[in-house]
Amino acid sequence: MAVRHQLVRRPREDVWKVLADRDAYADWVAGTSESHGGSGDWPQEGASLDYDVKLGPWSLSGSTVVREQHRPSRLALEVDSGALGTARVDIEVRPWGDDSLVIVDEHPLTGFAGSIHNAAVDAVLQWRHRRMLARLAEVVEGRARNAPGGGDGGPGA
Repeated sequence: MAVRHQLVRRPREDVWKVLADRDAYADWVAGTSESHGGSGDWPQEGASLDYDVKLGPWSLSGSTVVREQHRPSRLALEVDSGALGTARVDIEVRPWGDDSLVIVDEHPLTGFAGSIHNAAVDAVLQWRHRRMLARLAEVVEGRARNAPGGGDGGPGA
């Protein structure tokens, strides 16, 4: 399993606002170039969104479905990448003093990725999670800085 964590220097309600923003998905999910469409009221259980991944001249479309959510502490997603298969992505947001500790746990479920899941796949997921969590922190902390009265983005700002 690929489990990684990131300290985000904002309260977990600020992290949740980004996770709950369907339009912000491509801003923090590593490799995603665009998010759009979908159904339901994101991030309610059963809601979905569509996304695109572009790698040079190649592109891949997929969808993400909310399987479970407990505001503001947990968002469990099933990511469907077509021929590559599906993955379970569990995002936990814990209070950490005035900040948040975000923990991502991802595991391939079906398809090609699920059939070859091994330590090498987990190593790639660790690299991806490092980028994804850093991007999530940048988006959350950036929103706080850019909000009226946001200042340095620190507690009480």
